[in-house]
Amino acid sequence: MNPIIQEITASQVNKAITPFKVGDGVRVHTKVREADKERIQIYSGIVIARKGHGIHETFTVRRISYGEGVERVFPVNSPNIEKVEVERESENMKARLYYLRNRTGKAAVAIKEKDRAAEIHAQHEAEKAAKAAGAAPAAAPAS
Repeated sequence: MNPIIQEITASQVNKAITPFKVGDGVRVHTKVREADKERIQIYSGIVIARKGHGIHETFTVRRISYGEGVERVFPVNSPNIEKVEVERESENMKARLYYLRNRTGKAAVAIKEKDRAAEIHAQHEAEKAAKAAGAAPAAAPAS
């Protein structure tokens, strides 16, 4: 992209967006204006694509509504997006999950979720190793 355009759009890029990736289950809080009132509407589903970069970046969220697949494309840097909550993380194997469009029922939302138990176990093992490493040098000079 042209450096001049990057410089101009840098102030409009939203840096406060929660980091999320393709395959994550998200809840997108969007501002909706009706007449003179403004409210927040939540759209939840699975992120099936992220495209673009910088100010032009968008992401597509898919959900099943009344048995019908519904997709909505959101600009990442839109001022109408209040926040993006990550409900569940995934271990995606592809950059785009368009194959979910051909699935029905529970299979349409079946993605490989991140194994939290293994992650927590690895963290505990690392803490134990750090404690053992910290205690071992202190015990060595005493003997």
